[in-house]
Amino acid sequence: MPIPITNVQLGPEVEASVLAVIRSGMIAQGPVVAQLEKSFAEMTDVKHVVAVNNGTTALIAALEVLDLQPGDEVITSPFTFVATLNAILSAGATARFADISAEDFNVTTASLASLVNERTKVLMPVHLYGQVADMEGISELASSSGARLVEDAAQAHLASLNGKAAGTWGIGCFSLYATKNLTSGEGGLISTNDDDIADRLRVLRNQGMRQRYQYEMAGNNYRMTDLQAAVCVPQLAKYEENVRRRNENALALNQALADITWVQTPQVLEGRGHVWHQYTILVRDGGPVDRDELIAHLTKLEIGCGIYYPKIVYDYDCYRQDSRVITDSVPVAEDVVRRCVSLPVHPGVGPREIEEIATAIRMATK
Repeated sequence: MPIPITNVQLGPEVEASVLAVIRSGMIAQGPVVAQLEKSFAEMTDVKHVVAVNNGTTALIAALEVLDLQPGDEVITSPFTFVATLNAILSAGATARFADISAEDFNVTTASLASLVNERTKVLMPVHLYGQVADMEGISELASSSGARLVEDAAQAHLASLNGKAAGTWGIGCFSLYATKNLTSGEGGLISTNDDDIADRLRVLRNQGMRQRYQYEMAGNNYRMTDLQAAVCVPQLAKYEENVRRRNENALALNQALADITWVQTPQVLEGRGHVWHQYTILVRDGGPVDRDELIAHLTKLEIGCGIYYPKIVYDYDCYRQDSRVITDSVPVAEDVVRRCVSLPVHPGVGPREIEEIATAIRMATK
């Protein structure tokens, strides 16, 4: 049987939730969106959650309400999905890139600090794969430099550091894309403890209207529908179990791969509550196969795997000539992009699949 890299399972409670919305006649933004916002705020222990139509919008809106001006710089990770960079450019700012650690794949505080200058307005760490970056150090850096904090937590729903959830240090931006740990097909959530920021986000997402035809700013239609929210709300009750299964599978796969010297397995750093959106290994140089050969081998055996991500985020023609994309030295990220590969640890994976994945890797040869 094939082992997919992701396996989205939506039970009968989701079907019933969506059907209830259809029958209600209220399929645009309404009470189910409000329920999702309230429930996620309670789970995250944050004052406000504002739902929007996708995770990229969440990032764009979070930056837009900070009133960035041309030339203002946002420092983020070079090892991320392109939405991170696109959001910065869409908000009219300039993007810079701090290097990452190969231990957790997140930007380091030291690398961020080396780039901070008088134009720095926002620090935007990415909690990649479901593990929170060094937010205690990054938060101190933001405070000392006067920069705002926007957390790209697209993959890190309820991930934590010393008991504090992702999205509670600054403005948190989550994705509810189809393959995320929590999904609405497409959707996004923005978290904040700032009353004014939350208020501005709600007005911004509604074409700049506080009430119908009462415009307070140039806004957009960033609204989520009740149909989308109805897909996600029932998942919240099962999310803790979802994460528990992912953690069990990640630990089991780490143990199964421990004797393979040419594979570096992912680790949970001290104090972190990892939610394992992705389980990502690094293929060491000098082994029997390189990363691409391993992927070809696993694909032939119908074992799902993926490269997240194959290039530095700005290493594409459309960004190379953009003056708003400033490239700095990121040797760790450049090394990681050529050696990373993600393997299945979703709740649909069991002991048999773990052993099959480990055996396949162990048998890989050129």
